Amino acid sequence: MKNVVALFLMLGAAGPLLAQGPAADLLTGRLPADAAAQVRAIAAQATARALPAAPLVEKALEGAAKGVAPARIVAAVQVLADQLASAAGAIHDAGVAIPDSASVEAGAFALTAGLDAGQVRALAQAAGPSGQRATALRVAGTLAALGVPPKQTVDLVTRSLDSTADLNTLSAQVQAGMARGQSAAAAAGGLGRGGPPTTPNPHRPATPRGGSRKP
Repeated sequence: MKNVVALFLMLGAAGPLLAQGPAADLLTGRLPADAAAQVRAIAAQATARALPAAPLVEKALEGAAKGVAPARIVAAVQVLADQLASAAGAIHDAGVAIPDSASVEAGAFALTAGLDAGQVRALAQAAGPSGQRATALRVAGTLAALGVPPKQTVDLVTRSLDSTADLNTLSAQVQAGMARGQSAAAAAGGLGRGGPPTTPNPHRPATPRGGSRKP
């Protein structure tokens, strides 16, 4: 699971590198010609669907650097493309007309870590117009990758969105609990009982009791 977190952080940093040249230049010499062509085709399809292509190319480059068989690299790139599409669809269903690339990538990471499309949609909706959508999805993915159960992850991140808690501290707090010998679920449960502040966030509309916030 630590590898999943590390991979996401690496993908997040890959954008500037990939922007320096076309995918073809980055893949040439790294993969056999037929595999490179398949990766380019998948990336082109993603671009045509307004999905971020940079993570797809970086996924292929990472596999090549590790000596993974070309066929497995292409398969992994296709899986990631499907996850990006699923994340974009879930965010769109949450009421976001045009999901931004950062949110789509974070949503795909959350799916990889174990959340389902409905949970990604719920988090995107909970984030509302606060500008925290990508952060909420990234943090949720990190918590799930650490071993926090998906439902507990969604509940914790949603409560933090509704308060003044700093989302970016949640994973560090869970890791601190794990370092003391707690399971990920127990560490996250401790935050739920007395961790993130529950002061209502004045910049977010209140959610009616028993109801759901409209996007």
